[in-house]
Amino acid sequence: MELHMHSHHLEHRLPDWPAAAVSGFAAGAVVMVLELLWSSIFLDTSPWATSHMIAAIVLGPDTLQTTTFSVGIVAVALATHYVLGIVLGLILASIIAPFHFDSSVGMILLTGAVFGLVVYLFNFYGMVRFFSWFADMRGWATLAAHLVFGMSVAIIYWKLERPLGQ
Repeated sequence: MELHMHSHHLEHRLPDWPAAAVSGFAAGAVVMVLELLWSSIFLDTSPWATSHMIAAIVLGPDTLQTTTFSVGIVAVALATHYVLGIVLGLILASIIAPFHFDSSVGMILLTGAVFGLVVYLFNFYGMVRFFSWFADMRGWATLAAHLVFGMSVAIIYWKLERPLGQ
């Protein structure tokens, strides 16, 4: 009697790139709304502080001098956040497709959660060397947001992904 288990072996299978880009964009929007709500409701900080930190990646640390609303800073933060979300969506899809991590809801969510954890560690323990102001954001709330991001990218990609040939 043989036991056959579904394995997640590497197979040459390309991701659905448009679905990957849209999933990264959409998951970025989910996290941005959650961050805005979290800072407005539960934290005693300006809801625009995170926007200033993200915009400072492009505009430089002088952007961090204030945390008041600024259309220009919010626009740069949105663009930066969405571009990063799309890139991360493309990266995650390029991991999901060849290993068939899209075989079940549980597997896709687990893959997304692990990806979110890796992105959190990369951002807040690796990239913090270049963008030191992100060290202040380390913690459970930011980790949870990254887990939600990873799982959102994964499940949205899973829903939007088209079978080969369509």
